[in-house]
Amino acid sequence: MALEDALGGSVVLSRVDKALGWARKYSLFLYPFVTACCGMEYMATAASHYDIDRFGAGLPRFSPRQADVLFVVGTISHKQAPILKRVWEQMCEPKWVVAFGGCTCSGGPYDNYATVQGIDTIIPVDVYIPGCPPRPETVLDGIMRLQEKIQNQKQEF
Repeated sequence: MALEDALGGSVVLSRVDKALGWARKYSLFLYPFVTACCGMEYMATAASHYDIDRFGAGLPRFSPRQADVLFVVGTISHKQAPILKRVWEQMCEPKWVVAFGGCTCSGGPYDNYATVQGIDTIIPVDVYIPGCPPRPETVLDGIMRLQEKIQNQKQEF
């Protein structure tokens, strides 16, 4: 007797790990930590022309306790670094970080004592989106790379 006949209909077999990865991939809750001019490009990506919502990331959260993806957008100064670290620590597991723009990734043109030279010195970064400011297409590519990473990683539940 086949398994399909025993259960009385069509059967879909999958690993819980893969199903959970697929579900998390399309339900991203972003927390935008916007500090500078890259914020305009973030807003353009969320607008109707590019529509970030088709990737399951259209509803930003404004509490780190409700978010699972931290979008760090813009220049981070050393004064803001402890605040950024606290926001990251308040997020629930699993959590991911996206560095958005040249200033966030590497300090940008600011090579001085006041600017953090890349947020990966403060918190771990999963995806880097380069550019000054990055084009909306680049942002969408970064989100797709994050989705791929989320789906392929080992899911803990």
